[in-house]
Amino acid sequence: MVSIETKEGTVQSEGQELFYRLTTPTEEPPRLSVLLLHGLLYTSENWLKLGTLQKLAEAGYEAVAIDLPGLGRSKESSAPASVGDLAPATLLLDVLKGLKLGPVVIISPSLSGMYSLPFLFGHNDLVKGFIPVAPICTEKFSAEQYITVQTPTLIIYGEEDKPMGEASFNNLKNLGNHKVHKMKGAPHACYLHDPEEWHQTVLEFLHNLS
Repeated sequence: MVSIETKEGTVQSEGQELFYRLTTPTEEPPRLSVLLLHGLLYTSENWLKLGTLQKLAEAGYEAVAIDLPGLGRSKESSAPASVGDLAPATLLLDVLKGLKLGPVVIISPSLSGMYSLPFLFGHNDLVKGFIPVAPICTEKFSAEQYITVQTPTLIIYGEEDKPMGEASFNNLKNLGNHKVHKMKGAPHACYLHDPEEWHQTVLEFLHNLS
C-alpha cells in the first residue's frame, strides 16, 4: 500500500483566495502533477469523495484539486472573467506558481473550460497533458488554433451528454495530438456514472505520459 499525504490550504490569485486539496505519495517523488478543476455544480470535494485524489496519489501522482472562484470554499471577491480576458489563464498560472508545481496534467470538466482552454493556448509549455471532459468555451477558438496544440490530450465525454459533450468534442477533435474515450450511457458528469471506468481511463493515459 502506497503511503500518501493529504493537506488543504489556500493559494492567492489576483486578490482571491482559492481553496485547494493536495494529495501526494510520500515515499518517492511524484511521477507527475495533476490539476483537477470542476464544473458549475461541483467543487474539489467531489474529487475527494469520488476517490480520484487518492487513486492518483496511490498511483504515484501528485494531485491538486482547487475550488474555482466564487465556488466551494474559495472566497468570491470578483466575478469570473470572460474568456479572452487575461484573468482565466492568469488564475491557473498563479495556482501553479503558488503551489510550486511544474508542468501539470489538467483535468477540466464543464465550466472549468473557461480557465483551462485559455491556459492551454497561452501557456502550452506548462501543460504536460490535457483531459477535457465536455468543457465550455471550446467554440471560442478556431480549428487552426487547435491544430497548433500538440499537447497529449484525452477527450472524455458521456454518450448521453447531448448537445454539450458532442459540441465540445467537435471542436476539441481538432487538437493535433488527441485520443477519445466516450463513456457509454453516461451523462454530462460522466466520471460520476462509472468511477471505475473513469479512474482506469485516466490512469492509463497518465501512465503513457510518465
